[in-house]
Amino acid sequence: MIIFKEKKKLADYIASKINSHTIGLTATMGALHEGHISLIKESKKKCDISICSIFINPKQFNNLNDFIKYPKTTESDLKLLEESKCDIVYMPKSEDLYEKNEKTIKYEFNNLEKYLEGKYRPNHFNGVAMIIEKLFKLIRPTHAFFGEKDLQQLLIIKQLVKKNGIDIRIVGCPTIRDKKGLAMSSRNKLLSRNDQTYSAKIYQQLLKCKKNYTKTSLRDLKKNAINNLSKSKKIEVEYLDFVDITTLKPKIIFEKNTKYAVCIAVNISGVRLIDNIIL
Repeated sequence: MIIFKEKKKLADYIASKINSHTIGLTATMGALHEGHISLIKESKKKCDISICSIFINPKQFNNLNDFIKYPKTTESDLKLLEESKCDIVYMPKSEDLYEKNEKTIKYEFNNLEKYLEGKYRPNHFNGVAMIIEKLFKLIRPTHAFFGEKDLQQLLIIKQLVKKNGIDIRIVGCPTIRDKKGLAMSSRNKLLSRNDQTYSAKIYQQLLKCKKNYTKTSLRDLKKNAINNLSKSKKIEVEYLDFVDITTLKPKIIFEKNTKYAVCIAVNISGVRLIDNIIL
């Protein structure tokens, strides 16, 4: 496994491989877990060279405290990547990717950015798209792997590639969960053991929504799920929405020919978690 910390050295290395190898990119902010490793494994299946980037991107955080608190586990990250036989790790500092005082670019994604996370975290997806676009230009992957847990991010990156005519195959990979159903997330490391027990209720309510969404009104299902979660004083529901999976527009009336997902964001003891299930 080769580790690069400077984009110039990484670019020179890739230039020697790009014409004869397929390249898979898994972009992360570190604090790696089995969800990330599943992306690396998928990359290993599909590509000649698998690259993982580790960079806590300041431009996608709305809350400075959230940025500061974001878990940093470099030693264990590198061990996991070594064990998964990742070929290359790119671990830049901010100045390697961003110019001094570089302004965040404003993107448009056919309104995908206006709902869910976009509604509660202004400019978040501008920051995400900006760093992903930089990584795509630098690494020039043939494939890029993203988890379905971040469904809105996955759809937005697909839109970014389509709008800009970028020749990269975006591969969505299934959400990996722990034994209690909690979706794997770097933020889980910030949860106490007791909080992790409460967080299992998120998936329980998503499963109830999936089981009943054709039988009960979406409005009632949403209300019941939020009420059930809110019974615990530990859990604060930020949103729970049934959405059209192509537009992410929230729906309150079931339409037979629409493909749905139910998406949720909660805070548990100050730790913000998101999840979804495709119906």
